[in-house]
Amino acid sequence: MSDALSRNTPRDHPTQAASCIPHGRRKFVEVHDAFPDAVAFVLETLRPVFHTDQQAQQQGLSPEARLRLHQEQSGPRMQALADWMTQQFAEHAVEPNSGLGQAIRYLQNHWEKLTLFLRVAGAPLSNNLCERALKKRILDRKNSLFYKTLNGAKVGDLFMSLIHTAELHQVEPFDYLVALLRHAAAVALDPPAWMPWNYTIALARLATDPDPPPD
Repeated sequence: MSDALSRNTPRDHPTQAASCIPHGRRKFVEVHDAFPDAVAFVLETLRPVFHTDQQAQQQGLSPEARLRLHQEQSGPRMQALADWMTQQFAEHAVEPNSGLGQAIRYLQNHWEKLTLFLRVAGAPLSNNLCERALKKRILDRKNSLFYKTLNGAKVGDLFMSLIHTAELHQVEPFDYLVALLRHAAAVALDPPAWMPWNYTIALARLATDPDPPPD
């Protein structure tokens, strides 16, 4: 799963390539002011596709069950979008070199990869999760310009890892780091108990412990 840049495709082993639908969607959003009606149709067609994927996630469906759900609900919507795009050029309703025409061409040129989720169980719709993770690393790289020692860089990497892990588990990073610092001795005695996904239990245990370890 990646955007459509050719350099993102591995060349040393076979792959089942999937392209990121939000990348294609974004190209329409960028020309909304010039083509509001056409863009509204595209966005309204794609919205329930993402809703279906969210529904599958909330229900904890297996990859195979998710595939069947998408084939039933998202398949007709994606086909309607494909037919609409073909019609725009067939009826000369869109100038191919316009912003809207280029957005349509992007989807058409990568349609097989954009719709892999309708044919392969587990294929994602979006690469957003990986891109958000990469942005954290890019931010860390930017901050690394100001480290003066190797130890400082290691500490920075540690904090970046803790912050991102906390965010992934929907834990407020600032509150989490403050808790670690305030209870450093307890953390040192039992580090696994103070991971972002369970540190509140450790805090509650300390609050009821008449003789907690000194901080």
